[in-house]
Amino acid sequence: MKSVSIIIPAHNAAETIRTTLASLATERAVIREIVLVDDSSTDGTAGAARECAQSLDLPLTIIETDCRDPGGARNAGLEAIGGNWVYFLDADDDHVEGGLRHLLQAASENSGPDIVIGGYRRIADGTDYRDKRPRKFTDDPVRNAGDYVAGLHRTVAVGSVLVRAGLIGQARFPFGLHYDEDTVFWVQLFLRGRIVTSPAVTMIYRLRTERAARRFIIDPHRRFE
Repeated sequence: MKSVSIIIPAHNAAETIRTTLASLATERAVIREIVLVDDSSTDGTAGAARECAQSLDLPLTIIETDCRDPGGARNAGLEAIGGNWVYFLDADDDHVEGGLRHLLQAASENSGPDIVIGGYRRIADGTDYRDKRPRKFTDDPVRNAGDYVAGLHRTVAVGSVLVRAGLIGQARFPFGLHYDEDTVFWVQLFLRGRIVTSPAVTMIYRLRTERAARRFIIDPHRRFE
């Protein structure tokens, strides 16, 4: 059943978007739609994505925005989807074959979860690190949210989580927050949803430390606040 809506925010991602979309090709059977939010790109991101999706027979919709903000771009995508489940992936990350099916299987094997969290692989500056898998989540939503904020849970990566669309409601990513905008979003959901986990690695998270550090070098106090 094609029940998953995928949201991909993208800004000048022409070099990586083909690989990201190609990594989703084996999940066609469960994908209802892929919504690419092209946020002020000037390098032909939308055209590259459209060409790739056509060649792979992927159900791609492109939305143009001008918010220059990953949280804002994801919010625009949330307004346009219609699937029962929502999955986020960044335009320079890769989905692992079978990842979505593993998350859906974990959902079906448990009684009505709202959130399914899988594992992920982190590659920083070309170095492959050990796979990260979720642990310690309980049946208490408030405890899960509090423990996550306190750092007692391993960080959840965008691209390792499947969320029931009905849980999201009016929850949105904060706009203009350049660090941990996804944490704010997850905590809103953790406070209300039932979580189950899957040991399966669902995505490859690629990190360039120079790019990440830039968020703190340029006016770090204002950005953090």
